[in-house]
Amino acid sequence: MDVKAPLRRFDEFQQRKPALALPLGVVKKFSDDEGGSMVSLIAYRAFFSLFPLLLLLTTILGYVLSGNDELRVEVVNSTLSQFPIIGNQLRGGTLQGSGIALAVGIVGSLLAGLGVVLETEQTFNRCWGVPKSGQRGFVGSRVRAIGLLVVLGGLAVVSTVVSGLAAGGASFLGAGGEVAGLGIATVLNLFVFGAVFRLLTTDTVETRALIPGVIVATIGWEILQVAGGWYISHEVKNASAVYGTFALVIGLLAWIHLGAMFVVLGAETNVVRARKLWPRSMLGGPGSGT
Repeated sequence: MDVKAPLRRFDEFQQRKPALALPLGVVKKFSDDEGGSMVSLIAYRAFFSLFPLLLLLTTILGYVLSGNDELRVEVVNSTLSQFPIIGNQLRGGTLQGSGIALAVGIVGSLLAGLGVVLETEQTFNRCWGVPKSGQRGFVGSRVRAIGLLVVLGGLAVVSTVVSGLAAGGASFLGAGGEVAGLGIATVLNLFVFGAVFRLLTTDTVETRALIPGVIVATIGWEILQVAGGWYISHEVKNASAVYGTFALVIGLLAWIHLGAMFVVLGAETNVVRARKLWPRSMLGGPGSGT
């Protein structure tokens, strides 16, 4: 009895169905590029960059929102939706501007953030198969990285404030204020990932070819926000101090890792669509697009 016959039949079936062939083609490309290793490297750097970035974000907001206690409370509460795994810890604090914190946040964010951006750029180059000769040089890559950090920092502040207004149901947005605010925050996230993909992908790739990956990354981010909030409310909220600490760290690592995975899957989606690498066999044999 040929035990592989059902697998071959499914493989032939998926190659005839675009709804299956495209996502499976992305998975195959992800596997061929050893996407798990790329995700782990990005997540490792992102884990250490998160805290100085949060320090910088909260310090800037402390200056911006000085004297507006109501908006400050709304923004602090909104942080939970942006960083659900560590949101409860952040909500327990206050937003205050501090010169020392600002300096530490800037230096720490610059050093740690550069590592994340450069690692992500290398990942995109690998996905697109960019040769060493076609990659940006030492100076060019770091100039792009700093520019991206500035763009992301500004959008992060705006997105957090908008989320705060949405969480508080700002009156000037009317009866549908919360829904409208969340919609605006989602659009801002699209701009964030759009900047990431455009600035870190080789210039030989057209911008329109990056749109599917931006959408995939944004949808993944929204899913992670919902899942992170559920994880906190069901697993961490009522846990003991010791268990809660372990759950918090493990949850944060998993959250960052999944976020990096959605970004890499977005990049692979762009490559598979742009180069028509689907349908293809999942069994290693010849197939259209291999």
